[in-house]
Amino acid sequence: MCYDCVRWEGDAEWKDALRMNHSVYTYNDTMKDVLATAKFRGDIALFAMFESPFQQAYTTHFPHIDLVVPIPLSNERLYERGFNQATVLAAFLPARIEELLTRTHTEKQSKKSRAERIHVENVFRYNKSNRLTGQSILLIDDIYTTGSTLRHAANILREQGAGEIFSLTLVRG
Repeated sequence: MCYDCVRWEGDAEWKDALRMNHSVYTYNDTMKDVLATAKFRGDIALFAMFESPFQQAYTTHFPHIDLVVPIPLSNERLYERGFNQATVLAAFLPARIEELLTRTHTEKQSKKSRAERIHVENVFRYNKSNRLTGQSILLIDDIYTTGSTLRHAANILREQGAGEIFSLTLVRG
């Protein structure tokens, strides 16, 4: 277990929110440039080069998943960007994908300090009328920085009856 996971597990509020995260790559200058070009300059085609490694990570680490849930963008951010990078990544996987969450618009995570990212208010809402019934869920996002985003989403899904919740991200920052 990594140091970050140990720290989260030591906090009673977040203990067991997220069973495990797996990231395909480590954050570095190259990945920073690729993600910035893809996300902020609209070059969605760049994500295609990650399809095979992302699929491999999924089949190796998460063969038992019932549902894949991409981390949503707010409507404002989706309009601004034109696509949701987590949805693009989720579409690479041979899995049942459900958009179970909506997100309130806030300041970009990339503009916040680490402390601000960790101590952020939950911005997610469950958007279905029926509760989950113990399904194992894999959350998908492009980058894991502090784990706060994924844990907030996991808590909402757990409140709705989800079983174990895992996450798969392209990059760990």
